Amino acid sequence: MGTLYYGDAGTPIEIDDRALAHLKIAITTKLRRNESFTMSWRHTDGSVRGRGSLWLHPAIPLRFVFETSEAGELDREWIEQLMRGANSGGGIVLDLEHPAAERHPAAAPVEAA
Repeated sequence: MGTLYYGDAGTPIEIDDRALAHLKIAITTKLRRNESFTMSWRHTDGSVRGRGSLWLHPAIPLRFVFETSEAGELDREWIEQLMRGANSGGGIVLDLEHPAAERHPAAAPVEAA
C-alpha cells in the first residue's frame, strides 16, 4: 500500500501502489503544466466513511511513497482515463475497482518513473 502526502494535511492518503503509480504520472503531468484540478476517491480503509477530495495545485508540496521498491509497468489506457478526468470539471475520480487496477498491464506498457 502506497501513501500520498499532500501539503500539511495531518492524514496521509493510502492508495494501492499500482493505482498510485498511475496517479503519479497523471498528477505530475498536470502540475508540471501549472494546471490545478481536483482528485476524489472513496474511503476504503473502514476508519472513515464516505469519500474525500483534494484540490491539487502546483504550489502545494506533494510526495508519493511506494511500499514496493521496484517500479512496475503502467497501463497507458488507465493513465489516459485519469488525464481525461483531470482535464474535466469533475477532476480525477480514483476508482480502485477500475478494470485496469485488477487486470494485467496492457500489451504496450510504459515504464513507471
